[in-house]
Amino acid sequence: MASFLGRNDCPTVKNILLLDSEGKRVAVRYYSDDWPTNAAKLAYEKSVFTKTQKTNARAEAEIIILENRIVVYRFVQDLHFFVTGEDDENELMLATVLQGFFDGVTLVLRNNVDLREALENLDLILLCFDEIVDRGIVLETDGSIIAGKVASHSIDDNSPLSEQTISQALAAAREHLTRSLLR
Repeated sequence: MASFLGRNDCPTVKNILLLDSEGKRVAVRYYSDDWPTNAAKLAYEKSVFTKTQKTNARAEAEIIILENRIVVYRFVQDLHFFVTGEDDENELMLATVLQGFFDGVTLVLRNNVDLREALENLDLILLCFDEIVDRGIVLETDGSIIAGKVASHSIDDNSPLSEQTISQALAAAREHLTRSLLR
């Protein structure tokens, strides 16, 4: 008999956090009921920020255990990226999710990874969350694929071709062809 993967067999994350240099929310997504209220979520975010703020996680990801959970994090300019998993989750998988999130955001923000740019493109960052994880289960960790999918979601059909990237133009052409074939 073939055995199917259950939820416990797939890599999962508890949350993905993007905080500013003061520990305040920029964008967050929780995939667990471990923090049932907004106050509990804010307390967790403050705890994670306080525990990690004195470290230097700029060159590569760092890992800590906090409240019996693994937290992988990285800082870039005035943004702090965090991914939380269970204490028995594979740290390398969590680090890969963090790297995919960081790479996807970097591409979406056109290498201008700072608070102002993140706030101006918050909708695209939230789409990155959706492309990476669904209900806690990891879907994608390749930053270029994540950014490509986010870019294809954000295409404005009315924008001139000269203002679209090649992937956006191809996605628009594919969508136009599909619509014409379905008529």
